[in-house]
Amino acid sequence: MKRLLIVWHSHTGGARQMASAAAEAARAEAGIEVCLQHAPATTPDDVLAADGYLFATPENLASMAGLMKDFFDRVYYATLDRINGRPYAVLICAGSDGTGAVRQIERIATGLRLKVVAPPLIVITHAQTPEAILAPKKIAPVDLARCAELGAGLAAGLAAGVF
Repeated sequence: MKRLLIVWHSHTGGARQMASAAAEAARAEAGIEVCLQHAPATTPDDVLAADGYLFATPENLASMAGLMKDFFDRVYYATLDRINGRPYAVLICAGSDGTGAVRQIERIATGLRLKVVAPPLIVITHAQTPEAILAPKKIAPVDLARCAELGAGLAAGLAAGVF
């Protein structure tokens, strides 16, 4: 059975909702074990045990969230040259852009020699004031459907041996 590891972090709930939607859809695919894990709790062994990855994070100050960066810092050298060619995709929850976080994850994934299998999915919340940025997020159903589609597609590709 193939294993899809979905690693997420979220302070206001947006990226968590996105990761959960992807995980729920991925679990509907036969032959796939889905592990939905908060970034601080995810270890190098979790990464090594997975066949593919979905990384979900908010963009904070044009960067991925600090706890997501911490996850990559903790697993990078322990997994380097041991996960080459494994597929991955990215979910970003952003106030206005999201591309800064995408670039960071892409650079790390390139170093890990992972294979991107879908364009990054960025959900823009339009949160621009301190109050809106800090408020709990409610991701729109249409955006959650896009996240679910990405999760299902990644899982189906793993199950079919496409990736």
